[in-house]
Formats: sequence, C-alpha cells, structure tokens
Amino acid sequence: MESLVNFYLIPGLVLGAIYAMSATGLSLIYGVMRFAHFAHGELLSFGAYAALIVVRGLGISPLAAIPVAIGATIPLAWAADRAFYARLRRSLPAVLLISSFATALMIRAVLYLAFGPTPMSYGVGIVPPLAWAGFRIQQRHAWIILGAATAALLLHLLLSRSRAGRAMRAMADDPDLARITGVNVDAVIRLTWAVAAALAATAGVFLGIDTELQPIMGFNVLLASFAAAILGGIGRPWGSALGGLILGLAEELSSYPLLDGAPLLSPAYKTGVAFAVLVLMLIVRPQGLFRGMG
Repeated sequence: MESLVNFYLIPGLVLGAIYAMSATGLSLIYGVMRFAHFAHGELLSFGAYAALIVVRGLGISPLAAIPVAIGATIPLAWAADRAFYARLRRSLPAVLLISSFATALMIRAVLYLAFGPTPMSYGVGIVPPLAWAGFRIQQRHAWIILGAATAALLLHLLLSRSRAGRAMRAMADDPDLARITGVNVDAVIRLTWAVAAALAATAGVFLGIDTELQPIMGFNVLLASFAAAILGGIGRPWGSALGGLILGLAEELSSYPLLDGAPLLSPAYKTGVAFAVLVLMLIVRPQGLFRGMG
C-alpha cells in the first residue's frame, strides 16, 4: 500500500495538478474566444524561465518567484493577442489555430536563443521528504499540490463571486447575448488571457520544480493538456481541471506492477495514455464528461 501511494498515487496527483492548471487555461481561452491555443505550452515554458532568471539572480526559491513568472507571462500573452489574434478574431477558427502554432514556434525560438537547448534546473538542492507511518511525500510535491489547490480556489472565487468572472461566464455561454447586455468584450478577453497566462506560468514553475527546464517543456505537456480539456469538456474549466487530475493519475498508475510484478504499461509508453484518452473521448463522447462552464 505504501508503495502504491508513495511512488504512483502522489506523483500522479502532482502530474495531474500540473495538467489541470494548464488544461484549465486552455479551456478558458476556448470558452471565451473559441479557438484552440497551441502557444499555451510556450506560455508555460516562458513562465518557468522567467522564474529561473530571478531564482539565479536573487537567490530566492522558485515558489517565491511565481509572481515574477506570472508578471512576465501575462504581458507576453497580451502582446501575442494584440499582434496576432485580435486581427484574426473574426476569421475561421482554423486560421487562429494556425496563427497560435506560429506564435508558439516564435516564443520557443526565443527561449532557445536565450537559454540554449541544455536542460536547466532551479537548483533547490536535496530536501528530506515528509514521512508519516510509512508514507512519504517530497516537500516539492506537497507544495505543488497545495499551490494547485490554492489556484483552483482563487479561480473559483473569480468565476463565481466577481462581476468580471460572471462576465467571462456570460461570454462563454453566449457571446452575442453578452455583447447585447453590455459586457465589455475587450476587457473580458484581456482578463481571460491574464488568468490563462497566470495558470500556465504557475504550472511551468511547478513542472520545473518537479523535473527540469528546457524550451520544449511546455510543448511536451500540451497534448496531455488538450486531452484533459477534452476529457472534462473543452470550455469547461472545472471539468478540465478534473480531467487533468484523472489523466495524471492514469499515466502514473498505468505503470503500476499489478500483474505478477510486471507493470501494466512500460513507463516509456505512459505518455501515450494521454493520446489514447484523447482519441477515445473524441470517438465516444466528444463533448466531454461535463457540460456548462463553471
């Protein structure tokens, strides 16, 4: 039991928390602006590297650098929207999708030029895990889970208790009706980009804490993020968050040695679980598990 929890369940929750934050941002963008943002992974990478600069420059912890990562990533998202997406807002969704893919390539190229292809780390050193009755959890994993839960609570308060959040929900439910009733569409779009970029940047820092940093790190989790968003229902933030948790747990538990000590799936292939879930959901239930935003 301890082995299952320590080496599969807890890492699955950590991975699921990162997927959930990334997928929630994707769902918000799709819900309000109706296009699949393929540069979302690069926002994640950009936030992680922005935190790296202050971690190395000021000697602070990566967790303390999260506000800096958010503060750097939000203007990047706004700039990309103003330079590319806003001009194509009335175009076909495929046009926006292709433009977001081109934006992703540009951001990734800048990261390669600035930091190179060599993996980097925050260099937090060796920290003893927390232990109780045979169960162990790395302190970084505890912070990631706690941080993701805090982000989920703040997002819930924004969407359910604030006027701006209600405007976002109105835009997601019926954009034309929202405009008629006086919703400031431009302000809602800016807020959506800010929230999605903040979630992506935080997920990037968490991913860097758990593994390592490289310019392609965001792209590597993009498929799983889309799979989680589709699993929960694209455009449904809470469904996407739950989809991320389910997907992270499924990936880690898929390599659990259940049959005669042999893993159900070789760890080298566990990332294929996201692709399998994506294809299965598109075939069986393309609308996702949940309906409605919130």
